[in-house]
Formats: sequence, C-alpha cells, structure tokens
Amino acid sequence: MSARLDIFATPSASKLVKQFTAVGRLVVESPLPAATRELVSLRVSQINGCAVCVDMHTKEATAAGESAVRLHLVAAWREATVFTEAERAALELAEQGTRIADGAGGVPDDVWERAAKHYDEEGLMALVTLIAFMNTANRLNVILEQPAGDYQPGQFK
Repeated sequence: MSARLDIFATPSASKLVKQFTAVGRLVVESPLPAATRELVSLRVSQINGCAVCVDMHTKEATAAGESAVRLHLVAAWREATVFTEAERAALELAEQGTRIADGAGGVPDDVWERAAKHYDEEGLMALVTLIAFMNTANRLNVILEQPAGDYQPGQFK
C-alpha cells in the first residue's frame, strides 16, 4: 500500500505539514504529561481508524517506557484499572471530543468538569489542542491512505 499523495514532495503540502507539526510541538512543550499525550493520541487514533497514528503513538509510548499492558488496554480504558484518574479524565475528554457528532450537545459538562479536576487551564488547553490536532492528523492520514507499520520512534523529531 502506498499513500495517495506524497505530502513531503508537494511544495504547498510541505509548507502545510511544517506549520501543522509546529502546533504538535507546542503540545509536546506543554505541561501535559508525556504518558497522557501518548495515551490520548493513541485513543483518538483508534477511534478514527488511523493506522499510521496508532503505529506511531504505540511505538513512541513504548520507547518512552509505557507498559504493553496499558497500551493494550487503551481501547477498553473504562474497564481497566491501570490508568490514573487524571488519565481516565483525559481519555474520556478525548473520546467525547473525537465523537462530537455522536453527542448532540458536544462535550458534556460533567466530562469537562472531571478533566478540570486534574488539569489546570494550561493543561486543559494543551489537552484540547492535542485532541483537535490528533483528529486533524488522523483525517489527513486516513484520506491520504498513509501506510502503517514502518514508523520508527523519533522519526519526525
């Protein structure tokens, strides 16, 4: 399988990717814990069916020391006991923010309030930005049929 478009070969697409990844770097530099970033990125990518992002974030999390048990349980986090309350709140917000069309009123207040118990305004803004960033990245990759499996940790740093 090959991608429909080489985003690094097209000048306008290359500019877009550089600007877009700059937003991702801002999230990495935020106070949001690295483990939370990877778990949220993985969950959003699972929901959206973005294989290249699932590949990337699973490998990045593993390289950062995340356990296989936690990575395998991200898809079923509600029933898993291996996540902190803060991680659970972040995963819940990520799901609600990703499945926005499924909830007629958007993200429910109780979901926001649970996240706000664990993250200050800087953390919440980073979390919301990450969720939006990952949803956009997923859609770009799915539309362009980016192949998965060859990602190496740190490849885009």
